[in-house]
Amino acid sequence: FVETVGVGQSETACHSMVDFFLLIQLAGTGDELQGIKRGIMEIADGIVINKCDGNNVDKCHIAATNFRNALHFFPPSDSGWQPKVLCYSGFYGTGVKEVWDMVYQYVDFVKHNGYFNYRRNEQSKYWMYETINEHLRGSFYNNPLIQQKLKASEDSVLAGTKTSFVAAKELLDTYFGTERP
Repeated sequence: FVETVGVGQSETACHSMVDFFLLIQLAGTGDELQGIKRGIMEIADGIVINKCDGNNVDKCHIAATNFRNALHFFPPSDSGWQPKVLCYSGFYGTGVKEVWDMVYQYVDFVKHNGYFNYRRNEQSKYWMYETINEHLRGSFYNNPLIQQKLKASEDSVLAGTKTSFVAAKELLDTYFGTERP
């Protein structure tokens, strides 16, 4: 299980490391279908409306219907799976079995059509490149020559005496040891 803070970028990273991406929503918050949710909804394999209990049951079912309708506007997923939208109450434990059933149905579906292994391979490749990028970024910014020249390059860009592209190229040339006089 991986839980994110719900702001977008962490969900994208999370999606690249999990087998099933579950979006948990609350009904009646007024932002059920905001644009910020669009990107998250597109990567969700399932959506559940939480706190479907007490006076909130009707709101939850309305929210679930709204999400189901919204999902029809998104392109089909690469896996071929049609995300399901369910309601549950963690407090009362209702709907929890249905959520697990959805997860297992998804796993069976993607294992049967080969997407499960494909996705695992894509995730491995993604994390290889992410690791390279992080290492290069750290090495670049911790390089003493870069640290000496970075502020001056930034000032030149802000003053308009160099374009951002020229400044970046000069810094990269310095880093890779190909700076020319």
